[in-house]
Amino acid sequence: MQNNSSSSQIQDERYYGVGGFVLEVIKIFILAFVIIIPIRVFLFQPFFVQGASMEPNFENNQYLIVNEFGYKKTVVGLGGKDFFTIEPFKKLGRQEVIVFRYPKNPTQFFIKRTIGLPGEKIEIKDGKVMIFNDEHPDGFILDESAYIPSNIRTTGDLVIKLKSDEYFVMGDNRAFSSDSRSWGPLSEANIIGKALFRAWPLDKILVF
Repeated sequence: MQNNSSSSQIQDERYYGVGGFVLEVIKIFILAFVIIIPIRVFLFQPFFVQGASMEPNFENNQYLIVNEFGYKKTVVGLGGKDFFTIEPFKKLGRQEVIVFRYPKNPTQFFIKRTIGLPGEKIEIKDGKVMIFNDEHPDGFILDESAYIPSNIRTTGDLVIKLKSDEYFVMGDNRAFSSDSRSWGPLSEANIIGKALFRAWPLDKILVF
């Protein structure tokens, strides 16, 4: 009788141990749903660089983490019902690397650099980029030496005036980039976010 009682106690202990383990697993999944998933959806998104338009600074198949909080319009909902909308509340600065939906085909994502800001006039002439705004009504030549080699010229002469919700973007590899020179200004509504850091390859990890 004693042995049977002892065996029963051991079985009970094992049963409750398994139940506790299952409960912990459920807790982990709940935490992932409540905390981790919203962080990925609302704060950060992974992005693979495709193509050569941002070389030599960003190369094909490099893995980036994009900060979208404040830059992207986000609708929060569940089961087809929208609860509330988070409107963009951050403004991009000049020469920042961003990810956005291609205006001609929103299912595609592009990575480029901001050159012209809302309300500015952009002029490209003789391989140089000039910016005209309230602070510089006579314009100034944009210094791009930090990310473009001296032998790269900006082709495609043009003059364009940006609206209050538009940006002018270009790839660093000017000769191999489809950008605002060919398809026009980028609407703020198409912006996903700003490149936060490069996570791959390991020897090129970098926080921007």
